[in-house]
Amino acid sequence: LAAAGEQQPEEDISFEYHRYEELRKALVSVWLQCQSISRIYTIGQSFEGRELLVLELSGNPGGHEAGEPEFKYIANMHGNEAVGRELVIFLARHLCNEYQRGNQTIIDLIHSTRIHLMPSMNPDGFEKAASQPGDLKDWFVGRSNAQGIDLNRNFPDLDRIVYVNEKEGGANNHLLKNMKKAVDQNTKLAPETKSVIHWLMDIPFVLSANLHGGDIVANYPYDETRSGSVHEYSASPDDATFKSLARAYSSYNPVMSNPHRAPCRKNDDDSSFDEGITNGGAWYSVPGGMQDFNYLSSNCFEITLELSCDKFPAEDTLKMYWDQNKDSLINYIEQVHRGVKGFVRDLQGNPISNASISVEGIDHDITSAKDGDYWRLLAPGNYKVSASAPGYLTVIKKVAVPSSPAARVDFELESLVERKEEEKEELMDWWKMMSETLNF
Repeated sequence: LAAAGEQQPEEDISFEYHRYEELRKALVSVWLQCQSISRIYTIGQSFEGRELLVLELSGNPGGHEAGEPEFKYIANMHGNEAVGRELVIFLARHLCNEYQRGNQTIIDLIHSTRIHLMPSMNPDGFEKAASQPGDLKDWFVGRSNAQGIDLNRNFPDLDRIVYVNEKEGGANNHLLKNMKKAVDQNTKLAPETKSVIHWLMDIPFVLSANLHGGDIVANYPYDETRSGSVHEYSASPDDATFKSLARAYSSYNPVMSNPHRAPCRKNDDDSSFDEGITNGGAWYSVPGGMQDFNYLSSNCFEITLELSCDKFPAEDTLKMYWDQNKDSLINYIEQVHRGVKGFVRDLQGNPISNASISVEGIDHDITSAKDGDYWRLLAPGNYKVSASAPGYLTVIKKVAVPSSPAARVDFELESLVERKEEEKEELMDWWKMMSETLNF
């Protein structure tokens, strides 16, 4: 991040709204400018057939690199909440520009992280909202997808499952295991929702944020209350880590973190807001949201960023929103490099995928990816971390986690089969020794 008072060269960014075709062109132009570190891909199509485009930025775009964490921003899931969509396009251009200018912070970030930027999860809704005449846009037109589905109420409601499991015992993570088929056959899921679920299942994301509008706050899990009441603080097992992630965003945004900021509208209840962050359930309960789904179906920690009081403000305010959020957007990506990370392997050095990484006192496990690599986000502190996998002996290690960078902790697991062989040999040796000693 730039030091305070440092003169910034003028950004070569056009601060304007991008309709679907313009969005495509904007992403292609970043790719053409920074081909060695970028790639454009699509995760599927909207109901009306628009591509759900993603720009990837990485030192080696196109695939997962062992040990490198994966990060994503998803914006505009409510089509009429337009600021986030534009900020993600501006961010792509900014990262490319700064990389080429030799900005070492950005070069290091891109070479150590695989960054996925999706400006619009709901391109159909945006076109509908943007087609309204005049500067004043309706509060609801274009919010839903083209089928009339609110995408942030459309994800499988895993909170209900985890709340039962908390009481009765049961899994605390990856609650959709082996459910790819069930997702495909679920007629209630919008095509946009299905595409994001598959994306989450295919890439080992570590950290994410989804960008909204209508208020100014960083919102963290859980979003759905345990009791079903409208307002109730609903802590996840990773409450401390989520608070610290939300603050990593809000603290760099002077408007969001201003304790004296007046509510967006006179009758708004923002009593749950503290230093620009709020627990989701304490603000208002959201069942079927994308944020909690990330946490409960995968290894990915996601927060929800509300970035503007107006959902679709006038175009001439976009530069102001960029200035407010630029440092936060970059600082939040950097949070992917905290906690503990490393590899889980067997004694021969082969990777063990799907090993469970558990932290004593936090009832939420994560799993290793296909190369045996894992990333466990944690607030600073002292922890006992264990790695376990079926057929292997569990290993527990003590680790001191700084605020950054992540502490490196590798695990070598001994297979139970090997252990049995060893014990058998030890027994034979003992028997041989006894025989010789006693002249059997």
